[in-house]
Amino acid sequence: MNYVVSSSFSVFCYVSASKDIDRPVGTDTDFVIKLEYQENGSLFSELKFYQRAAKPESMQKWKRNKKLDFLGIPTYWGSGLAEYNKLRYRFMVMDRLGSDLQKACESSGGRLKKTTVLQLGQRLVDILEYIHENEYVHADIKAANLMLGYRDPEQVYLADYGLSFRYCPDGVHKEYKENPKKGHNGTIEYTSIDAHKGLAASRRGDLQILGFCLLHWLCGSLPWDDVLKNPTQVQEVAKFLLYVNKLGYQEKPDYQYLKSLLGSAVRGGLDLSKPQGAAGESPTKDPRAKEKVRTQNLWIGVEIIWHH
Repeated sequence: MNYVVSSSFSVFCYVSASKDIDRPVGTDTDFVIKLEYQENGSLFSELKFYQRAAKPESMQKWKRNKKLDFLGIPTYWGSGLAEYNKLRYRFMVMDRLGSDLQKACESSGGRLKKTTVLQLGQRLVDILEYIHENEYVHADIKAANLMLGYRDPEQVYLADYGLSFRYCPDGVHKEYKENPKKGHNGTIEYTSIDAHKGLAASRRGDLQILGFCLLHWLCGSLPWDDVLKNPTQVQEVAKFLLYVNKLGYQEKPDYQYLKSLLGSAVRGGLDLSKPQGAAGESPTKDPRAKEKVRTQNLWIGVEIIWHH
């Protein structure tokens, strides 16, 4: 299928934004069309995010100011409506991306190397800081929504903004208001405590979801699925979640501090190969540090389970 989007380029294939629409992607294109039936709402929400918060000039300015070489938000090229066989579709043109991180996790036995997880964490903090400063939260961070670059698999993009939410329209943060009827929105195993309470999505919710993902990628499971066997394996993420748990609902996170908690692992390329040994190996040499981290992990687990 050949969609001519503008005089400058053509798109030879499309990917689905809906489970009801699915077509293979060709091997010779750098662009794709994401589409869904017009009456659906997720792609409309995603378009609003890109049009308001992810303009190329805004992202370039942000990268210069923050001295970043890369910011993992996909490039949006355009959008529109189309009719085919008496059905109306909404579509969006974007850069083609590669495989998702979920497949990499599955091929490596469900876990990733610690340095890789910390790298991913730092890159995602950069992305979240940008979208948060532009009044949005993502609200559905998970491995299936992290895409590797098509031409450069060393780069990682946070994709799928169908659940993105404008938490701070015109600089005014949404009020703290619990609504059980709106609870549990998002991917259930990573849902933030705020979302379980039916609160509008917030910055601390995004960061909590990210912390849950980092734990899962490190251990192959989450604390409420199994007991963490190796405290030192997760000590950076434990500190990350301890900080996030103390954030107020409307409080602005210290993104640089969060990156520092994840260490200096961002240097070098991503290594998505299978970690050596089991999740419970590599014990710490310092029993006092081990006990301290075990206490931190227990505190996080109690807090999470109590709030759930």
